[in-house]
Amino acid sequence: MTDYDDGHFDEAIAADYDKGADYMFAPEVLGPTVDLLERLAAGGRVLEFAIGTGRVALPLAARGVDVAGIEMSRPMLAQMRAKPGGDDLEVVVGDMTKASVDGEFSLVYLVFNTVGNVLTQDGQVEVFRNAARHLVRGGRFLVEIYVPELQRLPEGTRYVVFGMEEGYAGVDEYDLVDQQLVSHHFSVRRDGSGVVNKTPQRYVWPSELDLMAKLAGLTLESRWEDFSGTEFTATSKKHVSVWVKD
Repeated sequence: MTDYDDGHFDEAIAADYDKGADYMFAPEVLGPTVDLLERLAAGGRVLEFAIGTGRVALPLAARGVDVAGIEMSRPMLAQMRAKPGGDDLEVVVGDMTKASVDGEFSLVYLVFNTVGNVLTQDGQVEVFRNAARHLVRGGRFLVEIYVPELQRLPEGTRYVVFGMEEGYAGVDEYDLVDQQLVSHHFSVRRDGSGVVNKTPQRYVWPSELDLMAKLAGLTLESRWEDFSGTEFTATSKKHVSVWVKD
């Protein structure tokens, strides 16, 4: 297993991935996302790290933006290819810490907490360096990721419930020493059978990401709570950050 692999995004996960993230397709979520990315692209080429099933890339490309991608999970990529327009995008199969796409880009982006799937600090640094290698001078790297909810963690415990509804429970398990996090997903199918999935992550702080960016020759330009530009505060549960190549 490398710092980042497709072992947790196999055929079974890929087949139901969009259903599990259906709220991310809502117009009030996806619309502002695509709006901001189109604006930051400023008419240039765009590269998505971990393009996945094309949730963001396909509607962005539908607006006439030249979008390419990197994706390590072949099953996830197959889901994108099966969608209208999915065969039109250039995608390199590989690890976003080192895989490359020919040419230069005005924008590289990484959404939906995916930088946390890189399980070491060194690997996350390489994500930033790889983004910088693809960018033109003055180009931008955008990352969307949650803020670790350690304030909700009772002293001496490791677990935080982040989701609870009929047929589903989500629990985050924190390792405070190694800065690791495992998201446990417990679901009940219509036939009554149970499904348990878990996704390991490395949680990372906004200030730590800024230092990674600095090591890659990038400087923080903007940070918001969401793609609509809501002010980022001490109580924000996630952030959308943009760094520019010096």
